[in-house]
Amino acid sequence: MKTDAGAATVPLAIQGGPPPTSERDQISQNIGAVLDFYAREEQKISHSQRFLERISSFIGQPVFLGITLLLVTLWMLASDRLRRTTTWDFDPPPYFWLQGLVGLAALLATIVILSKQNRLAKLEEQRAHLDLKVTLLTEQKVAKLIDLMEELRRDLPNVKNRHDPEATVLQQPMNPEMVLAALDERNETEEPTTPIAVPDA
Repeated sequence: MKTDAGAATVPLAIQGGPPPTSERDQISQNIGAVLDFYAREEQKISHSQRFLERISSFIGQPVFLGITLLLVTLWMLASDRLRRTTTWDFDPPPYFWLQGLVGLAALLATIVILSKQNRLAKLEEQRAHLDLKVTLLTEQKVAKLIDLMEELRRDLPNVKNRHDPEATVLQQPMNPEMVLAALDERNETEEPTTPIAVPDA
């Protein structure tokens, strides 16, 4: 591992160094790959999106709730005070101007939050695709290992050669299209049928 002053530790595989030789190096390489993935996605965010996500983060804090309640209370108290002391009544009960401002603020907050959720949903979709690819690759490697073990068992003279149908099935790589077709077929069969309403005679 190479560490510069004030900089984060960078895995050897990312630096172009030798492959990991220990479990610690392998863990660091995996963590570095994940951090590099998030760093690349962070660089893709535009300035406007960053601004909206800062607002979204502020809206999600408890202090925003306190500020909102305080402003609404001050608005109502100021309207009531002016109505009692002067002839100017800028927003009498039921406070139509206040309702309009609160509705507009709720609409803008919803748009800001949905903008952040859409970006996070795309990021989660990319992670799901990556997990699926890693899972399929792992399954292929496991099937290859079973195949090699079966071949080794057949070649060793001191090991009894016996037919293992389960190992024969497991050493075949899984076909993703067949799995998806089976899931679709099962979902179709498990869909609840809507009962047909029979009119009363």
